[in-house]
Amino acid sequence: MMDIIDFILHIDKHLETFIKTYPVLVYGILFAIIFVETGLVVMPLLPGDSLLFAIGMFAAQGMLNLPLVIALLIVAAFLGDTTNYFIGKFFSDRILSWKLFGKVLVKQQHIDKTHEFFEKHGPKTIILARFVPIVRTFAPFVAGIGKMNYKTFLSFNIIGGVVWVAGVSLAGYFLGEIPWIKQNFEKVIFLIIGISILPIVFNVVKAKLSKNK
Repeated sequence: MMDIIDFILHIDKHLETFIKTYPVLVYGILFAIIFVETGLVVMPLLPGDSLLFAIGMFAAQGMLNLPLVIALLIVAAFLGDTTNYFIGKFFSDRILSWKLFGKVLVKQQHIDKTHEFFEKHGPKTIILARFVPIVRTFAPFVAGIGKMNYKTFLSFNIIGGVVWVAGVSLAGYFLGEIPWIKQNFEKVIFLIIGISILPIVFNVVKAKLSKNK
């Protein structure tokens, strides 16, 4: 867990090391990270948003091919959600009972929060969830559990993947060269994470206020 936290907070340094050490293989590494975060329901803590922002930043420095990496990661995000959907559709009962060292791998509270997200936003949750850590990993899984019509899921999956990958990467591309951002990248990561979890915080506060009433 501490390794994952360190990777998230210092993703600029880790990514720079990957690029310099594996200038070609790094594209495959990035593809794998995005695919695993969106495609495997047991891996919700990988750094999607901050990674995409950092990718755009390094692309602006000429260290990555921006069109190529965006295209690859859109495919990774699409395949990840598709895989997660079918895992939820066919294997949810088994996965929800999996344990590691006595602890449940897929927490019911994450499933419940994602269900609430679906109740409020409907199928467009597949798009909105792309920008919310943890929820983006569970949304396609829950869609599969709920047997959402695949054609409906497919359209929102494509739109969400394109908007998320291209939008955050391009934000990094155009904003990453700002001196303050380059010098305070760790603070930027905290800001990105904070903005990403705002919808969850808002819904939790709203639910508590409604319950009190």
